[in-house]
Amino acid sequence: MASSLWAYARLPFYLGSSLAAFAGGGLYYYQNEIIYPRNLPPGARTEVPRPSQFGLDNAEELMIPTPDGETISGFLVRPDNSAKARPVTIISFHGNAGNAGHRLPIARILANDLLCTTLMVEYRGYGLSTGNPTEKGLAIDAQTALDYVRSRDDLKSNKIVIYGQSLGGAVSIDLVAKNKGTGDIKGLILENTFLSIAKMIPSVMPVARYLTPLCHEYWRSEDMMPQITDMPVLFISGLQDEIVPPAHMKQLFRLCKSKIVVWKELPNGDHNNSVTEPGYFEFIDSFISAHVA
Repeated sequence: MASSLWAYARLPFYLGSSLAAFAGGGLYYYQNEIIYPRNLPPGARTEVPRPSQFGLDNAEELMIPTPDGETISGFLVRPDNSAKARPVTIISFHGNAGNAGHRLPIARILANDLLCTTLMVEYRGYGLSTGNPTEKGLAIDAQTALDYVRSRDDLKSNKIVIYGQSLGGAVSIDLVAKNKGTGDIKGLILENTFLSIAKMIPSVMPVARYLTPLCHEYWRSEDMMPQITDMPVLFISGLQDEIVPPAHMKQLFRLCKSKIVVWKELPNGDHNNSVTEPGYFEFIDSFISAHVA
């Protein structure tokens, strides 16, 4: 399992290395380029791996229109063994670099090992999607993906689990909080995500801490988390995370008001390799078995 995810695991989270630009006075005008480095690694906008490259024959390539005129790409991956498939659809939101195709090894495990239909969503401005990323835009993209699943006759009866890594965790928290009470989202999975963009800046580049008032991309997960009260939540924290301090995850865990909240640690997991650590997918499998499916 770890070897199949190696290429993904080495896909860096670029916020830390990019924050040097903050000190140059470009935070206000260029922060979207820093926070959403959709052109990294080189070729990420055009070189998008496809399901067939990973032996995923039971998959669809999607182009989904958003209400504000953009088109987001994605991959819907189903279990090869449809007879044993769980009635669960996982909607997955990735970190701030690369594209959804880079995460298809994760979809393969979620679909063929955990037997869950998986929608890998691409943000606007990333991969083959149109537009430019902003906090408001990504929130629209997330809602569009959720509504797409709700609209399909072959998926609408499935239980929905929202799964976010790093920036995708912030997207997921925002989406779930805004859909509170709808009843069809049955679980939330968060990996190595942060309290807010403003609180990330001093952690990855202390010299820029005085510039945080200039930040207009907020992702205030710490304010949204307490609003999530009606579903189980799984927190997976890599304790060696060198980008997002593990304390951010622990604080989000404390802020969560759901009745069922599960905390899992990866002692050797850093920001980019937690997904390859032993136990990672077992945590997700156990969570879905006990609290969703």
